[in-house]
Amino acid sequence: MSLTAPVQPNNPAGQPRKVGVEIEFAGIGPIQAARLIEMTFGGAVEQHSAHRLRVTGTPWGSFDVELDSRYVHPDEQLLDRARATDGQPPGIGEHLRASLHSRTREWLGDMVAGLVPTEIVCPPIPWYDLARLDELFAALRRHGAEGTDASLLYGFGLHLNPEIPSPEVDSVLAHLRAYLILADWLRDQIVVDVTRDILPHTRPFHSDYTRKVLAPDYRPTLSELIDDYLVANPTRNRELDLLPLFAWLMPSHPSQLLRETLIRPRPTYHYRLPNAALSDPDWGVGIEWNRWVEVERLAADPDRLAERSAAYREHLAHPTLSRWLDSLRHWMRH
Repeated sequence: MSLTAPVQPNNPAGQPRKVGVEIEFAGIGPIQAARLIEMTFGGAVEQHSAHRLRVTGTPWGSFDVELDSRYVHPDEQLLDRARATDGQPPGIGEHLRASLHSRTREWLGDMVAGLVPTEIVCPPIPWYDLARLDELFAALRRHGAEGTDASLLYGFGLHLNPEIPSPEVDSVLAHLRAYLILADWLRDQIVVDVTRDILPHTRPFHSDYTRKVLAPDYRPTLSELIDDYLVANPTRNRELDLLPLFAWLMPSHPSQLLRETLIRPRPTYHYRLPNAALSDPDWGVGIEWNRWVEVERLAADPDRLAERSAAYREHLAHPTLSRWLDSLRHWMRH
């Protein structure tokens, strides 16, 4: 799969834009997955706890691999209290408590390993190297990794975190508008798994918020854009999650939501919609990247963006999904 170049291939510093990738799957655990990363890209495996590992020294940095549940990993704050403080060894009580805690979390992870997915968090990779990840996906597939379509119980996703081309509010707003317009086309192309659609992680934006953002007179400041987003979307569970970006753009913003532990501030669009279709040998990260680039192309074309914003507002006033999808498919073909 050849990769489509983004309209703006470089970041504001003139360096190639990077993309973070996260993938969830079942069938193999974190230790085997880490070994496959090492075999595919080199580096060295470090085991931080029973179900959390890191592969360092790859061409792009470190891969993190773990069971995707915070309840199966040791609480680092508790462990810190059990470590030596000011050069003094911990008390026997703290040591026993930390040992029991770690063993309990390890046991819990062993018990749920078949139910909780393994997650690989890749280091930021230059966009033109993304197809290299398909080598890893093929290795996972060969060794029994199961993707979204392997079971009705699986709701696994592939997340893309493309570095923003610009931190300016006009650019962020244009990308949000383009995504809102193309969301139905993306869902149609991806054929979002029914289980993932039921789960809250990839909830679509509400039509009231869409109408607000696509209004031609909506010209917010960055603070206003963030405030409006938080009022309408006080959650991480959106198909395009902007909380990490907003936390990075405005670290002084007073919202507690932007300070949650699970919100990692970073200059990326956290795109959560794609399935992790590991069971399909023809699927790979390039397919999902090329679909995302269509959002960036629309965002970079002000005239076309205004025209399609008007068309979508008209659709929302008189909704007929099949007719709207027909329009989107026609536009994307041409």
